[in-house]
Amino acid sequence: MFEFELQKVMHAELLRRADLQRLAGEARRARRAARRSARHEPGRTVSGGLRDRYTSAA
Repeated sequence: MFEFELQKVMHAELLRRADLQRLAGEARRARRAARRSARHEPGRTVSGGLRDRYTSAA
């Protein structure tokens, strides 16, 4: 009987982990899609960074 209960607990833990991985993948895909759509929107550009602002030191 103990083995059956242990198997049920392990099964529930594996399902929980799979759900967390699935949600993480969905969030990753959503962030990637948001970046791609923002890249193509006019007027939403950001400067290239500090490299464009300053001259080289040497």
